[in-house]
This record gives sequence, structure tokens and C-alpha cells, in this order.
Amino acid sequence: MTISKVISALAAGAAMALAAPAYADSITLGSGDIGTSFSLNYDGFSGGTAIDGLSGSTTFKLTGVSGNNYTVDYSVANTSTSPVTGSRLSSFAFNTDPNITSASSTGAFAYTTLSSTYPNGIGTVDVCFKDATTGSCAGGGSGGLLMGESGTGSFTLSFAAPVSALTLSDFYVRYQSISGVHGITSASGSGTMTSTSGGSTGGSTGGTPVPEPGMLGLFGAGLIGLALSRRNRAAKRQAIAI
Repeated sequence: MTISKVISALAAGAAMALAAPAYADSITLGSGDIGTSFSLNYDGFSGGTAIDGLSGSTTFKLTGVSGNNYTVDYSVANTSTSPVTGSRLSSFAFNTDPNITSASSTGAFAYTTLSSTYPNGIGTVDVCFKDATTGSCAGGGSGGLLMGESGTGSFTLSFAAPVSALTLSDFYVRYQSISGVHGITSASGSGTMTSTSGGSTGGSTGGTPVPEPGMLGLFGAGLIGLALSRRNRAAKRQAIAI
């Protein structure tokens, strides 16, 4: 098989992959989903670069819907491993639809901040839950979860009016006091949903289509291959005609 045919085959595969894109993780919950829990894993990054070994996990469980309030139990773990030798997981955050008007929290992350900037290019998040009473979601204080530690608690999200369906999306965590990674002392982590369970409906998951990284480049290479293949066939036909 010629190189151009191989690249053409890759283009076809890339086109199929792009037809079924990955999704930015989200979950929609209502009063019928009390008891539903969902878990996420987080991969650390800084400056657009993934940090090997920097990781975390969360589990959230909807425990109540009353009036304008949604109450959720949480469990957070700092699962970082070698080559990372030290890190503190100091906050977690997400966006809500509709927007919340206030939030409160208990347990390991007992402080909240609304509509604040999360570092590492993430931008504004609707709410973050922190280990310290700082002015923003960027960090501060000296608490949080060290490597191998976990923490639990509950939080309440309040809205301007009763909400029949609440969507949570764009899950992040914040790392500080990182050691073992050259030039990196703080970073963020992006969450990927791993499971949902419980409740009468188990919640509904989904999100905004996001092309897989690298697929666009592969697709472009495939298009070049198709063009080369067609040019070669045209040249052969012309040679035969002569």
C-alpha cells in the first residue's frame, strides 16, 4: 500500500472519529435524582501542559432539593503520585446552569467564592469551594489535602427561584505547593466523569461537543494524502494516454 493510500485511510478514520466527538463533562439533576452520585477524575496541568502524576478525584451525591436550594455531599481526594513528590489540593470548582446566587459549605472545604477567576487559563468559574477564607479561587492559605489524603463535607447551592433542573459542568481542582516537577509550584486539574449511580433517574450526563486533541491534525494530514493520491492517479492516466 502506498503512503498516500495509508494517509487516505487515516483521513477516513479521522472523519469517523470527528463524527463522534468527546464531550465536556456535565450532569443535570432534579428532585427525582436525590441519591444520585457521580464521580470524576482530574488530570493536572499548567500553562497548557499536562503534569505527569498530578491527579485527584471527587464524588458528589445529591442529598436534597428544597425550595431554591440543592444540597450535595462531597468527597475529594488528592491522588497524586510520582514523579510528583508533594502537592496540596486546595479547592474544587464548577459552573452551574442556572447561575447560583449564593453557596455555603461544611467540612474539608468550608469556604466558598462565587464568580472568581480560576488559574491556568480556565477563566471565571461560577463557584469554588476552598480550604481557606481567601479573596478568590486562585488559592492562598496553607491547608488542603496532601498527597494520599481525602476530605468530605457538604455544600448547598442557592438560586433566585426554584430550579426544576440543575446542570453542573466544567469541573476543576486547584493544586499548590507542588514539588518534584521542575519549574511548577501550582497548577489546576480538569475533571472527567467516570461514573454515575443511584437516584430514580441517575441524572443525565452530556455536554458540548469537543473534537479530540490531535484528530484535527490527523484529519488535515489525511486530506493532504487524498490530494496526493488523486494527483498520482491523474498523472498515471495522463502517462497512459500519451
